[in-house]
Amino acid sequence: MTDASARSFNRRQAATALADAAAGLAAWPALAREAAREAGPGPGPGSSASASPGSGDIVIGQSAHLSGPLAPTLKAVLRGQDMALAEFNRKGGVGGRSVSLVTLDDAYDAQKTVSNVKELLARPDVVALFGLTNTAGIAAALPLVAEKKVPLVGVYSGSPVLRARHNPYFFTTMASYRDEVVQMVRNLVTLHQSEIGLVYQNSPFGQLMAPVVEESCKALGATLVAKVPLEVSGSDAVAAVNVLAAAKPRALIFMSFGPSMVPFVKAARQRIAAPIYCVSIANSRALIEALGDEARGLAIAQIVPYPFRATSALTRNYHAAMASADLPVDYDHFFGYLNFTVLLEGLKRAGKGVTPQKLAASMESMRLLDIGGYTVDYSPENHHGSKFVELVMVAPGGKYLR
Repeated sequence: MTDASARSFNRRQAATALADAAAGLAAWPALAREAAREAGPGPGPGSSASASPGSGDIVIGQSAHLSGPLAPTLKAVLRGQDMALAEFNRKGGVGGRSVSLVTLDDAYDAQKTVSNVKELLARPDVVALFGLTNTAGIAAALPLVAEKKVPLVGVYSGSPVLRARHNPYFFTTMASYRDEVVQMVRNLVTLHQSEIGLVYQNSPFGQLMAPVVEESCKALGATLVAKVPLEVSGSDAVAAVNVLAAAKPRALIFMSFGPSMVPFVKAARQRIAAPIYCVSIANSRALIEALGDEARGLAIAQIVPYPFRATSALTRNYHAAMASADLPVDYDHFFGYLNFTVLLEGLKRAGKGVTPQKLAASMESMRLLDIGGYTVDYSPENHHGSKFVELVMVAPGGKYLR
């Protein structure tokens, strides 16, 4: 990682990239500009990048929604992170140094995410950020990590807007939502169910993804017969279903997540005889259980390998961790477990004297690397390590079929 590449992602370009990608969402560029203005100059005596290497815990910072209506769907993911971290530290950490994770609550509020990121980056011991969850907040935080030269490795958002321009300190660990949409639409076209209805979350996440679904349908020969927003709470689920039903779609794409899923699926089952395809972030054991028999037949895009068979070193370790915690194997915990495992691999390769710069270089060196059954591929030009997507179906009893 060179100073020149860091300078190339400057404040003006970060704000411009965000404005271009999120046209019509005024809050996004405003947050990005505010974050960039307040970021100040690059690393100095009080910045994270000046942390003393080689002693004490290696500290990772995270901002996530620990409270609010979307918090319940994140609990298992966070537990999965903790399992991966505990296992890693038991095995000696990074050359004998333990890794610790500091997680701050942002209640899925973009401005709070930015505030938390600033707080974490002000700590001299923070080596990297990880696992931010709010798409708008992540976009606004990207200029900060570029200015402070502290890597952000792994986020719980696959929004294409976050990948629109190269940021020398931003690395993703999973496929994007665009990759998921392409897989869903391609599958529906193959099955001759190409008249598609779209429901999207009435939030920056959904508003940015609706055009992606439209573009993918056009490119792959499908027809988007209707699209309708859905409140996060799902309070307007019946009205949304009525709009979609009038268009007589042969399939539905659910581009939302959280509590809206239950009322929408229940209402759709009553009015529309069509399969429902869900983005990966919609998958939650709690929501599948809440749906009961009505979850049967849901098609869900998954961006982590099938976790229910211990056929790789990664899934064997995960099964052992879940057994130790007396928990059933599921996707939710595995999502957090695998995301954090990728970061831990980068830390291990950076060595005991890890610094933000060394971690960034370490991540870029992980080319076609098999991490026990999950392959990532980074380089100085490519910071998005995976395009893995597969579709699974919810079977009776909440089980998943490939």
